Parts: sequence; C-alpha cells; structure tokens
Amino acid sequence: MIPDQAWLRFSEATPVSRETFERLEIYHNLLLKWSKIKNLVAPNTLHLVWSRHFADSLQLRPLMQDSQSIVDLGSGAGFPGLILAIEMRSRQGAIVHLIESDNRKCAFLREVIRETDAPAIVHCGRIEEVAPKLPTPDLVTARALASLDKLINLSARHISAGATGVFLKGQDFQSELTVAQSTCTFEFDVVQSRTDPAAGIILVRSAASASHSRT
Repeated sequence: MIPDQAWLRFSEATPVSRETFERLEIYHNLLLKWSKIKNLVAPNTLHLVWSRHFADSLQLRPLMQDSQSIVDLGSGAGFPGLILAIEMRSRQGAIVHLIESDNRKCAFLREVIRETDAPAIVHCGRIEEVAPKLPTPDLVTARALASLDKLINLSARHISAGATGVFLKGQDFQSELTVAQSTCTFEFDVVQSRTDPAAGIILVRSAASASHSRT
C-alpha cells in the first residue's frame, strides 16, 4: 500500500533510509493483517498509519541523539518504541525494551520484531512490575498512555537515575504539564509536535541531568 500524502510530506523533510522504509512496509502489512482480528489501533486511523502512527513516532528521532537504550511504556501496537527500534537497527548495541500487558499485542510486537530484525525485547506484564527491574535506559518513551503525572510516577526511578522522559502528548499537554510541575522537582522542556500543531512532546529530566545537557 502506498503511504498517504501526509507521510510523503513528512518524509521529504525527515527522510528515512531505504532499509528503514522497507521494514516499515513489513510493519504496516503486519499491522493491517493483525488488525482484522485484534484492534491494535483505532479502526478510523488504519488508512493513516504512515502519518498518524509512523511519522508521529519518527519525529522523536532528532531527540534521540546518540541514545543506545529505550524503555517504552505501554507499547500497544509499538508506537513509538518499536518504530524507534527499527530506526536504531544500525546502532551497535542498541536495545529497546517494550512493555505491554496485553498478551495478543505482545504476540504482535514479537512478530514484527522477528520480521524486521529490530533490536527490541517485549516484556509482557504490568509497567509497575516490569519497569523497575530494567536497567536505566537513555530514554523512557510513551504515547497515548496516561496523564503526564502518572507517566512520571511510572518512570521516576529511571529519570532520577539519568534517563530522559520523552512523552508524546495531545492537545491538553499544557494543563498536564502544569499539574506535573506542581507535584515533582524534575526539569521540563516542551517541543512542538511536527505532526500536530496543537500537540507537544514533553521532555522530563532530573535537575542534574538537565544541567549536564546544557553544558
């Protein structure tokens, strides 16, 4: 299936390699196949997978810099974690930990990993139980999972240890940011979404990490 026009405009500004594109095609085909028996994404977004899900995930690429490890919370159908894993495939030693509690979604993620040879591991279980057992990554990511203050609670251990939280948020991100800032001492930065002008990407760091990143 040919990617939609919004994806084509995005990829002109942020091109992906031919190898990455071919693996995204595999991903897309598997997503369409599995969605016939399991609602992996909202049915009304299936015709916009490339722009609504792939591009939305790939816009995090400039924020990754030289990151080697990611913990993705509530991975669902793999956004953004598995998309970033495909992008990171050429990085020596790269690994993305995908945490998902739904067994069928875990099975889907594992099939995509097999078919694309993405450097990712699926952890099928509750975030509260799995995340604390994982080594502190460079980044903790999440998309369409929970409010910002809850995401911070789920990832506080890793952020305190030096990870950066990278959370894709929708149109209510500013109100969520206000609540989070009033309840914790982490540092926050906001990057405007490239796929939705009203949305934002919120970066969360410990004070020490934020200070180090500015030096």
